[in-house]
Amino acid sequence: MTLLNSILHATNFRNPFLRTLVPSVGAAFAIQAGVAIPSILAESERFYDLSGSLTYLSVTALSLYLPTLRARAAAAAVGATKPAWPSLLAAFTGTGGPNGLNWRQVVLSAAVSVWATRLGSYLFQRVLADGHDSRFDEIKKSPPKFLGAFMAQATWVSLCLMPVLAINSIPHTLLSTLPLLSLPDILGFGLFVSGFAFEVAADRQKNAWVQEKKQKKHEEDFLTRGLWSKSRHPNYFGESTLWTGIAIASAGVLASKVGVVGMGFSGAYGRLVGAGLCAVSPAFVTFLLLKVSGVPLSENKYDQKYGDRKDYQEWKRNTPMFIPKF
Repeated sequence: MTLLNSILHATNFRNPFLRTLVPSVGAAFAIQAGVAIPSILAESERFYDLSGSLTYLSVTALSLYLPTLRARAAAAAVGATKPAWPSLLAAFTGTGGPNGLNWRQVVLSAAVSVWATRLGSYLFQRVLADGHDSRFDEIKKSPPKFLGAFMAQATWVSLCLMPVLAINSIPHTLLSTLPLLSLPDILGFGLFVSGFAFEVAADRQKNAWVQEKKQKKHEEDFLTRGLWSKSRHPNYFGESTLWTGIAIASAGVLASKVGVVGMGFSGAYGRLVGAGLCAVSPAFVTFLLLKVSGVPLSENKYDQKYGDRKDYQEWKRNTPMFIPKF
């Protein structure tokens, strides 16, 4: 028995929902462990953020295609014809057949993939330009702590992706019984687009400001223009907003009767579970940004450098920390 077949057999749970969800989460930790080993040996954080984005992309793709992978493996085991891989286009026409996809699965997966590709490439270019990431100056010297950072990243990927993984774990034949478009779809995808645009604009403004400073076009020590005059951390606000959009769009499915049945639950308890699987994503992201690795690190860094300056204190007084003012 091949390794793949062994994994498929070990995760062939009675509940179809868990057959996709559990292996997808397991893949996040496996990928991060695989990247952690050479990174620890080299004491290098260069591929940390990039590996996070690649894990998002890999796990999302796995959750989409794992049901078909199982069907193909089962067909091969008995010498039957293997079913075709699902068509992304057919997800929008409803002609995908028993191993097809639903448009919500494709759009949610695409949204996450676009975000992960953009952020991963941006952070990778930044660490290459800077030569290092100051967050890891001490952590990478300790193998257990450095491994913990990679496992934390696997947890981050798993919890943020939870609504999308849950949607992708529900058979598309059930999802096809939902209304073509609902209010949660409109609100959720609208928030995602808005949050994504806000994050991208904030990052571009910050990068342009840094490049201008390197070119000695200004002598400013901290950015107070553009979106950074509306919020001290507009990029983090954008990220929290886009994940809230993903959660709302997903909740329209997972908290519905179709979602409850697809997860193998029933009644109010099932709706609560569905809503919880969605809420964990923006809640975890916002907690990290506000209490752990985002705002606190940045605020402490700038407070130590410029805390005694009047212009810095004025900017802090007049500019909200997170939610922008307009």
